[in-house]
Amino acid sequence: MTRSRSTAALIGILALLGLWSAPASALEAPEGRAILTVSGDIGTTNQGDQAVFDAAMLAELEGRTLETETPWHEGVRTFSGPLARAVLEAVDAGGEQVTAIALNDYSAEIPVSNFRDYDVILATHKDGERMSVRERGPIFVIYPFDRHPELHRETIYGRSVWQVNRLRVE
Repeated sequence: MTRSRSTAALIGILALLGLWSAPASALEAPEGRAILTVSGDIGTTNQGDQAVFDAAMLAELEGRTLETETPWHEGVRTFSGPLARAVLEAVDAGGEQVTAIALNDYSAEIPVSNFRDYDVILATHKDGERMSVRERGPIFVIYPFDRHPELHRETIYGRSVWQVNRLRVE
């Protein structure tokens, strides 16, 4: 038996025994300007111990478009972006809490259960336009307020952080 066949046979046997697995797929490095950095209890990274996303990477994740009223806007607005739970899945998050951190270091703790129970999005667009910092971008945590009246509470409003650029999973 040749060396390459022996190696292939050994890998096959180890795989069957559950003693060897292929390396997990790595998160691609961002090609554009980074707009979100995820750190903490995550299993998939692309920059040291962090996962860094540009706008194109976030757009590739499962997302939603929500039409909802918020306390910060007049009338119904349309927000779109990736589901928060899709971002956590992309980084293989293991924690039960996420701290959303804004450009000015304002932060709010959000239970991961909120992301499982509701279609919370990390909105990157409002009314079809990319949200600038002036418009509460680059990312705004948006809950589906109009679909779930129980979300109209100060606690949830406090978790709706705008100008988010970091998530820390704990």
